[in-house]
Amino acid sequence: MTDAPTAHDPEEALLTSRDLNGERPVLEPGERVPYGHVLYAAALLERSPAEVVARLTALGYADVQDGGSPLPEAVALDDAVLTRREGHDSWLHRWIDVAAPVSLRQLLETAEHAGRAPADVGRRLTAIGYRLGGGPLPETPDPRDVMLIRTEARGDGSWLDWGDEVSAGHVLGAADALSCSPHAAAVRLASLGLKLSYTPEADDELLLTAGDTAAARWFGRYMEPPLGHVLDVARKTGRRPADLVDRLRALGLGGPGGSVPETPEDEDFVILSANLDGCRPWLGRNTVVGLRMEHILRASLATGRDPAEITARLTELGHWLHGDAKLPGTADEADTGLLATVDRSFRDNVHLEHVLRSASLTGRSPADVAARLTELGFTLADEVEYPDVRGARAAS
Repeated sequence: MTDAPTAHDPEEALLTSRDLNGERPVLEPGERVPYGHVLYAAALLERSPAEVVARLTALGYADVQDGGSPLPEAVALDDAVLTRREGHDSWLHRWIDVAAPVSLRQLLETAEHAGRAPADVGRRLTAIGYRLGGGPLPETPDPRDVMLIRTEARGDGSWLDWGDEVSAGHVLGAADALSCSPHAAAVRLASLGLKLSYTPEADDELLLTAGDTAAARWFGRYMEPPLGHVLDVARKTGRRPADLVDRLRALGLGGPGGSVPETPEDEDFVILSANLDGCRPWLGRNTVVGLRMEHILRASLATGRDPAEITARLTELGHWLHGDAKLPGTADEADTGLLATVDRSFRDNVHLEHVLRSASLTGRSPADVAARLTELGFTLADEVEYPDVRGARAAS
């Protein structure tokens, strides 16, 4: 690389400067002049690419890269800027190589930098002598395109290219990283000419919607959508619940555990909803500690069915109650109020501090709390004599 300027003519200085700014460093006379350099210089000088090649040849640059097709008669600056490579290593390789098809990553990086649609960028690059590795492309810009095709987050990453196959897991992972709808991600990837393992369907948007908050809006990889969600989508779309479970698996998610009723009972929506109102959030399946007894008793009060019936139905629907739990014959507000203050499962020991906290929150005596929790199946590990005295009720 030569650092000294080689020309006093401003046009000549611009042509031979590596950055096409008339400044150092300049191109070595023996090195190949990139095709993009020719087009960009032509646009800046408002000359034809053929005139630029002739001038460079006259200046001793005999090796000017040939695009393999006739040079365009003229190049607009808006098109010429598309030939500059975008990315972390663009300082090392300034121009898109015309000798090989433009990679999908390069095209999308160029489109993002220019704020133009991939299809528009593809058409313009083709018009000025470049070749694409595939198509067609979307007619609308989307700044997420580049990250949608990234398959490896470490280092410079690895990237999908034209016509590559895309797994359902990649769709979910990319959507999670970009905080966007997995269905929207799938549709966009398909529009980029990539081969998905499934064909996106309109109902996928509803099926993959987990909630209304930004933190938990979509179901992601390794997640198991609750059965209540599946039944709710079936109710809204008219599709069979079993078909929706199959669709979830095709989309890369797990299905809810337990049997999936063909025709759910009306009260299933109530007992499967976390707030017992028949709406999301839906009751998740806890495979470690099982159902909270509080939910069973509240469901009993909401439906008028006894706790044993509620438990049996929830068990049919894939949930389970820990073997140490001792269901009361009937539900009452006193028990649900007490259980709402207990943050221990039936697998955990209940200690003095837990009893005192529940006593404080409910206004019951520690002895009463300890006795009732024991009757409900909890294990009280501390050998203490709990006082049978009520304290002032604390605000919850």
